[in-house]
Amino acid sequence: MQFQVHKRIILIVGFLLIAVSSHAQQVIKLTAATGHPTVLLWVKTLDEVFIPELDKRLAVDGRYRIEWTKAWGGTLLKLGSESKGYADGVADLGLTLTVFEAPKFPLHNVSYFTPFGSTDIALVDQTVADLQSQIPAMNDIWARNNLIYLGGIALENYQIFTKFPLNRIEDLQGKKISAPGPAANWIKGTGAVPVSGNLNTYYEDLKSGVSDGVVVFGTAANAIKLHEVAPYLTRVNFGAMFCGGITVNKRRFERLPEEVQKAMRESAKVYSSSYAKAQNESTVSSLKNMVAAGLKVSDFSEAERKRWADSLSPVAKTWADELEEKGMPARKVLNSYMEAMNKSNAKIPRDWSK
Repeated sequence: MQFQVHKRIILIVGFLLIAVSSHAQQVIKLTAATGHPTVLLWVKTLDEVFIPELDKRLAVDGRYRIEWTKAWGGTLLKLGSESKGYADGVADLGLTLTVFEAPKFPLHNVSYFTPFGSTDIALVDQTVADLQSQIPAMNDIWARNNLIYLGGIALENYQIFTKFPLNRIEDLQGKKISAPGPAANWIKGTGAVPVSGNLNTYYEDLKSGVSDGVVVFGTAANAIKLHEVAPYLTRVNFGAMFCGGITVNKRRFERLPEEVQKAMRESAKVYSSSYAKAQNESTVSSLKNMVAAGLKVSDFSEAERKRWADSLSPVAKTWADELEEKGMPARKVLNSYMEAMNKSNAKIPRDWSK
């Protein structure tokens, strides 16, 4: 009888402890949103790596749990307006793509003004991360936009997909080529006409005749089946590009418990490394898929690649001079970036800092 009483007491105490523990757990509601859909790797990795990694880290501690609302593919925030959406609290966090928000984050687009650079995704991402730690103006811009930057994204080596064979620069004469944001500068001077566009518009633009080709990278081209409407891939190797990163509303982040803040930063590191690895792996499989579907692939010679680079205006110098007039240390960013690229032994046909 006494044993039964003790057993009941133990059970009651156990239930009470569970109840107290459950009651003590704080549920944090967060909304994650992006302008691009999950078919694209950077969003897919946010959904399948960053969020589960953050949940896993918080589960170890047990005091906090996030209740997620996910709004991918422009259902809540449209492409190019994400940073304002996070800053205004429409969503709490997601991906700010600096390539589409150049007026707000001009210094972060340095790689887009130094084309034909390194094809190493991790190197480009780390170089910009280093610049942010060395040059306060680059890091401070996030806070001025009411954002906290958690971790970056670099995109794989950009190429050009066209409706027509492209063997020499002269083949571009009079053609309309879609390009994202500052990448339009890679087209000016070649005889082609740059057309503004993005991954949400490229397929229909090519299909309808708005453009004759697209400057894009392989994994994204495969994801949106670009080879169906632009069956020629010419590998000119514009290089890998830094394009933004995971950002969170600054006020929201600062109100979160320190343990959650720490877990977010650590999860973002996992995101960046996982994304770079997944993109490198996907580059090979994406090309195989498109070739199997009829894509025709050719390579520019180094001489023709240099001709293209030399045909462009001094886009980096113009970019730096304009920003310097606005009080931004663009020349320091440009020189530091080119120094890092040259140390990496990247075969850059033109020194953009000159």
